[in-house]
Amino acid sequence: MTPRTARRTLPLTGTAVAALLVLSACSSSDDTSSGSSSSAPGAAKVSGTVTVFAAASLQESFTALGAEFEKAHPGTEVVFNFGGSDTLAASITSGAPADVFAAASSKTMAIVTDAKDNASAPVTFARNQLAIATLPGNPDQVTSLKDLTKSGLKVVLCDRTVPCGAAAQKALDASGLKLTPVSYEQDVKSALTKVELREADAAVVYKTDVRAAGDKVEGVDFPESADAVNDYPIAPLKDAPNAEAAKAFVTLVRSAEGQKALTEAGFLTP
Repeated sequence: MTPRTARRTLPLTGTAVAALLVLSACSSSDDTSSGSSSSAPGAAKVSGTVTVFAAASLQESFTALGAEFEKAHPGTEVVFNFGGSDTLAASITSGAPADVFAAASSKTMAIVTDAKDNASAPVTFARNQLAIATLPGNPDQVTSLKDLTKSGLKVVLCDRTVPCGAAAQKALDASGLKLTPVSYEQDVKSALTKVELREADAAVVYKTDVRAAGDKVEGVDFPESADAVNDYPIAPLKDAPNAEAAKAFVTLVRSAEGQKALTEAGFLTP
């Protein structure tokens, strides 16, 4: 299923064949050590399946990076489990097999790093900021966080235990606003879907999710979001079933290519 590199062959005979075999061996060795997607000399070959547990807001960007990873390492497969960071962390600490964890907050990552089967040296690879998602055309004329408290307006928030919900609550507290949503959702995609399906008039989500939704919603920025920006840490798990692939995937996410994909999706640089 992954692309393979085709090799061209030419009809040669006699001493030419022997010469070509020697040159091919040298060339193959050079290509392996100098390729842009290859590991450093002496490093283990990346192969097999790498399982990545990642915050729901990373779905679009990480799916694209997963495809790039598979192209760069023929024979590999990236399997994703996207969801609320707290739910993913609980699964990991309960023994769910995973190679990489990418969380939507440092607090959630700490749940894993503080456990006995902890992650190895998490690093922040992106940041994300909140926005309000409204129905297309913004028929309720929501222009601020305060507008979400209008009577009769159906608003959805992420649960406070999830990073997007904790950030939304922080912004509301900083503004001195009280908001009772029609529902609390377990991850940011679920909150956004409520608006996309017109089951809610607005939701507080991430800017990246508003961008990914396209014309299904309309985004409204609010200044208080600057005080509730979430850091996104990533780490290979200490007892990863595929440790080499885990390290390679983290390297891709932190590379110039990975950072470009994330900024294009609307993430802020760390």
